[in-house]
Amino acid sequence: MSVVLGYDESPGARRALQVAIEVASAYGEPLVLVYGAAAPGVTGDEYTAHHEAVREAGHSALGHAVRVAGEAGVRTTVEIIDQRPAQALIDAAARHRGRVIVVGTWGESPVRGALLGSTPHKLLHLSNVPVLCVPAAES
Repeated sequence: MSVVLGYDESPGARRALQVAIEVASAYGEPLVLVYGAAAPGVTGDEYTAHHEAVREAGHSALGHAVRVAGEAGVRTTVEIIDQRPAQALIDAAARHRGRVIVVGTWGESPVRGALLGSTPHKLLHLSNVPVLCVPAAES
């Protein structure tokens, strides 16, 4: 089994990384770091350039997470997946026998998340794996 984390270096993701490391350590399981890299648009040179930029951002973000997890003694696997974040996390959890999917929140209202389709909101409705939503700031 594993702990699956959606990570993009946002404030919520940075806090979720700490929680995911704690969960992975508690269960003695690896941490699967996932970055959904689907670029908007249909085709053409603009899409290709944007896609490469999104993948590069993912490599940078996940590099930070790998270092932090390594310092905590947690084994990691990295996946940059050409899908939107929620589907990328669901698929990664299925492949890696995810115990839980951990994601950060941006502190948006439930209504805004429902209307705009936030990743945590989508996961709560679509995932067969438990989802742990971590707020960006401690209360």
